[in-house]
Amino acid sequence: MLTFDDANGKSKEAMDTILKSYSDTTKGFQAITSEATEYSKKSFQDAISHFEALAGTRSFEAALELQTKYAKSAYENFVAEATKLGEMYSDLAKSAYKSYEAPVAAAVAKASKAATAVTSNAA
Repeated sequence: MLTFDDANGKSKEAMDTILKSYSDTTKGFQAITSEATEYSKKSFQDAISHFEALAGTRSFEAALELQTKYAKSAYENFVAEATKLGEMYSDLAKSAYKSYEAPVAAAVAKASKAATAVTSNAA
């Protein structure tokens, strides 16, 4: 039989789990936002530097070579950043799930035990 104190304790435990999960998720999104902002700033500065260098070229060949190097560098930086952000999102999802892993496992075990008891009583 579930008493009021048991229900109150379970409710407090659930609320603590939810608040911890929200806090961890917020911190994760803040880290992702900070990383994306830093990448955007760096990318913008690189683009400005590139266009300044491009404006100073005297030949078409030099401009083409400079543009090719910039495009390759920008692409490599983008792929690296996308990979890093993907890992950050993956870690965030794992962290958000981790808070609920133990309570869900306990509930599943309890429900499984109850189902087994009902099945054995019916037979």
